[in-house]
Amino acid sequence: MADLKETFSQIYDQWIEKIFRFVFLKVNSEEVAQDLTSETFTRCWESFKNGSKIDNPSAFLYQIARNLVVDYYRQKGKTQIISVENTFIADPNNDFAKNAMLKSDINTIRAVLAGLKDDYQNVIVWHYLDDIPIQEVAKMMDRTEDATRVLLHRALESLKNKINEV
Repeated sequence: MADLKETFSQIYDQWIEKIFRFVFLKVNSEEVAQDLTSETFTRCWESFKNGSKIDNPSAFLYQIARNLVVDYYRQKGKTQIISVENTFIADPNNDFAKNAMLKSDINTIRAVLAGLKDDYQNVIVWHYLDDIPIQEVAKMMDRTEDATRVLLHRALESLKNKINEV
């Protein structure tokens, strides 16, 4: 059991930030992303504990996370949750113009990504934000490497077109 905990701990340390970022980009709420990320790792641990053979932990984690995001939107009927983190309290020491521009850029990127197909979002996030090699992304998406490269190219073209529209 100690060996199992050590293996899971290594997987957790390696993937926690990437899974959180993936979920956060999908739900746009830190609290919901934390909850869904926690549930992702809880389900993964349960599978480990029950003796399931997991050949590709990253693909397994992303699949759980994707399913949880889908379930979340089904339950919520795609209503948007406004969290405390999105409220604004003035800090006289902040550079308001710089912060406003940064927040605007982040919101634009989120909005553009949210407007893409799920497969496009996933391939861009996994390959460019999470630095996952095409070979691994292909396995996670159950596609060939060539098909994944084509998908990535189409996703980037779509992203570029959406950015130009903004």
